[in-house]
Amino acid sequence: MKAAARENNNFREDVLGRANVEDTPELLHYYDELERLNTGALWTVANKIEPWFPQSSSEPVIWRYRDLREHVLRSVDLVSPEKAGRRVVYLNNPGRQDVAAAVGWLYSGLQVMHPGELASAHAHSASALRFIMEGSGAYTIVDGHKMTLGANDFVLTPNGTWHEHGVSEDGTPCIWQDGLDIPLMNALEANFYVVHPDLQQAVTYPVDDSTATWGGTGLVPADDKWTHAYSPLLKYEWAPTYEALSNYAKVTDGSPYDGVLMNYVNPKTGGPVMQTIGASMQMLRPGEHTKAHRHTGSYIYQVAKGKGYSIINGKRFDWQERDIFCVPSWMLHEHANASESEDACLFCFNDLPVMKSLGLYREEALKENGGHQPILD
Repeated sequence: MKAAARENNNFREDVLGRANVEDTPELLHYYDELERLNTGALWTVANKIEPWFPQSSSEPVIWRYRDLREHVLRSVDLVSPEKAGRRVVYLNNPGRQDVAAAVGWLYSGLQVMHPGELASAHAHSASALRFIMEGSGAYTIVDGHKMTLGANDFVLTPNGTWHEHGVSEDGTPCIWQDGLDIPLMNALEANFYVVHPDLQQAVTYPVDDSTATWGGTGLVPADDKWTHAYSPLLKYEWAPTYEALSNYAKVTDGSPYDGVLMNYVNPKTGGPVMQTIGASMQMLRPGEHTKAHRHTGSYIYQVAKGKGYSIINGKRFDWQERDIFCVPSWMLHEHANASESEDACLFCFNDLPVMKSLGLYREEALKENGGHQPILD
């Protein structure tokens, strides 16, 4: 008897409209014949491949910066950026190790560079972002646009663009979080990677021209000639982001599920910063504890400011500045600020643009227990 046939009973459901076929010797022989033809009977797997609701193989995980930082810095002594391509310690979700994903179809890692180092320029199908965690003197070059970067700055390296990263000679060791949709590109069998023929690209625009051109609140250049699908604002600075959150917090009650949340957007379209990856920053006011909800899509959070905890599918995860945690698709989650006097801020990147563009986004609030989950362990 083949393994697929033996497992068939595990997927039976005694519900009208669902597959509920009992194994018989004749059927088992039939399944073997189908298997030899590289085919199979749908009813043996239908209930598995079409679940009642999303069944994420990802697990909720928190990666604490105090545990990772020493190992990230140690990589500098072990490998060079020339040898490694990118010197990164990646975040490996226990349920997604086969695709090197942090959650769902999203990849993330912590990259480190020392003063004077410059990684080679390259391009790939995956969309990418960086969120600066510590250090000074970091910069990124995207298709000739050079951007200087400071803590909590958020920078884009969209799919298909030439990009490279470095730290100036007068800088300090820098660590940033990478975020990419590499697993998604591989799942779609659409991933390409190419190294720049000159290894480095020329800076062909004034430094920080992207922010100077597109960073004005509610303002866009009159002679706009931008034609790309991704945001022309390639760097989103922390100071104006935090100011915008603080100002908004003064005039809104915020979301019962996300506190004061603002999306990073393409200033030309008002849509997501890139076609497959979205990003946001949210503020939890002193003592704020949001209600639980769940939605399709995978989310990776980094604590930009403050400390608190999140409850994900009944499990509590305590976090502080620079910690990273993930929320898999369709898992209940809520967030709480542990301080009664200071706000907390969470940076997040997600695959929400994919969910929405494909018509797959759904959201549901927890109605029981006042909207809060019981902690299960």
